[in-house]
Amino acid sequence: MAPVPPGRRSTDPGQAESDFLLAVRRFAGSGRGVGLVLIGVFGVLSTPAGVLPLGFALLGLVVVGGVADLYAGWTGRGERTAFVLALVRAGAICATQHWTAPVPDEVNQWALHTLTITAITLQWEWPPSVTVPALVGLLAVSLPALGSEDSVTVLRAVIESVLARLAFLLLLRSAREVDKLRERQVGLEREEALALARHRQEREYLALLHDTASATFLMVASRGVDLDPAQVADYARRDLAILTSSETHDGLVAVESSLRPLVEQSPLEVDTRWDRVRLVPVSVALALVRAVREALVNVERHADVAVVALRVTGEDGGVVVTVTDTGRGFDSGAVAGYRHGIRGSLIERMAAAGGSAVVISAPGAGTTVRLAWSDA
Repeated sequence: MAPVPPGRRSTDPGQAESDFLLAVRRFAGSGRGVGLVLIGVFGVLSTPAGVLPLGFALLGLVVVGGVADLYAGWTGRGERTAFVLALVRAGAICATQHWTAPVPDEVNQWALHTLTITAITLQWEWPPSVTVPALVGLLAVSLPALGSEDSVTVLRAVIESVLARLAFLLLLRSAREVDKLRERQVGLEREEALALARHRQEREYLALLHDTASATFLMVASRGVDLDPAQVADYARRDLAILTSSETHDGLVAVESSLRPLVEQSPLEVDTRWDRVRLVPVSVALALVRAVREALVNVERHADVAVVALRVTGEDGGVVVTVTDTGRGFDSGAVAGYRHGIRGSLIERMAAAGGSAVVISAPGAGTTVRLAWSDA
């Protein structure tokens, strides 16, 4: 197993850091391999004719090392082999630069570029505990053949290595900051989603409470002694069953199968017409059931009629449910703002499920409740 790349933390890195380290692994090794092969070709072309066999031998070593670099960079395997070949390749070219130099007693550019490219790229792949001894070893091999240029070469190699290391650390730090910002953003989005879910649950609870207990209490308060105690007890039992039920399953359901039990249990005579409609999410079906329940309860308690019409039709890739009665009706503009029925039990409930609710009524002209949902 290869040593931990420079700057890598012991914990799992974030996405930006992982992408950065992967790009470094591929670019540093692959770039070194390809670059040194090209430099090696020009180095052989400038090698004196008398030592061409040596030049071609060095070029062969460069090609082998380049293949190892490419393989390690793109597969993540053989990194130690590529590292050893990088040192052997640079050391061999630097040790023989006196013979391969086109002009005697001058620094061989082939050796100089090989040394600096190797020193720089290793800073991006390995920690200082590995690269510092490696660079010292390469300089020790190179210095005997440099003559009067040794101090300049050493200074150049050290400065370029330090700059490469600092650049790597700076980019790695930037990648980690990006990961922190992403984690913070995800946390904020999660908190916002939870707050929204809690708000919807609270709103649904208030709407359900209005549909059941508060509506029963209001009816008792308004009609008082005219009510049959058995009827009130029946309302209370039904309210308790609704409030203690759990309808939070996932998946898709048929609107008709969801509404039929409600129609069959209603004390009203419900004239129904079911058109073929597509399946809807459970949350939508639940909103429709509770909205229709509220509409039927309103008809039962306020419309003073015994018959109501229920229509379920498919429309615009969704479903439309209408509840119509010919009862007393009411002036919707005169409904007090603190009354929760139409707003909470119908309009807001359908809006929370991605649909809409419209109530059309007038005194003496009955009431029509239109509930619609579409996935468009």
